[in-house]
Amino acid sequence: MTEFKLPFEPDPRSETLRRLQALLVQRFGHIERAAANWRRPEWVLVQGVIGARTRSEISNAATDRLLERWGSWEAVADAPLEELQAELATQTYPAIAAERLKASLSALIDLRGAVDLAHLADMETGPAMEWLERLPGIGRKIAAGVMNASTLDRRAVVLDGHHTRILQRMGLVPAKASTARAFDAIMPAMPEEWSGADYDEHHLLMKKLGQTWCRPSVPDCADCPAQALCETGSKRA
Repeated sequence: MTEFKLPFEPDPRSETLRRLQALLVQRFGHIERAAANWRRPEWVLVQGVIGARTRSEISNAATDRLLERWGSWEAVADAPLEELQAELATQTYPAIAAERLKASLSALIDLRGAVDLAHLADMETGPAMEWLERLPGIGRKIAAGVMNASTLDRRAVVLDGHHTRILQRMGLVPAKASTARAFDAIMPAMPEEWSGADYDEHHLLMKKLGQTWCRPSVPDCADCPAQALCETGSKRA
């Protein structure tokens, strides 16, 4: 992964994203990230590892519960697997979540001596994400989340299934792009004036769009606020 740089010529997708953002804000309202709710990178990493196919609020509560019970992420890494699985019973895949969590935290302790991601603050975003993705269980979505949705506050777009599906249907990224490929394709088009908080709001708005209209199997293109900007929606109309 290379560091994200703006192209020499304006990318027409940038204006599409600006127009899309305005339409989504008009439909859903602003989703502002309160500074008091920002989390440390280590917390975001844990939340991402245990959160597969689980609603964010449930994963957030489970992450807080782990830290409250064991007192530190190092103690969580040392906890018996069976106890972790029981504590993560609220997750969609508790057994897998517990195994991946122990593996990622243990690897981080081996590399850093503790569950500590403070060194990422001194790294460029691209290399920092590459470093994170070398940890077991950490893919592009989680790495971007650690960089963007934490106190690091970097310009890195978090792509879940909803977000990636919408970008593909709109024709903004390749139709069958993986999360990593979609990330590499869309980052050069992200509006240069957007901050890390704008990236976060964009992701949350796209998630709402995917849950409400741009559903996986039966998209409601006729009522979708993004229909005029979407290749798939225009064809279906």
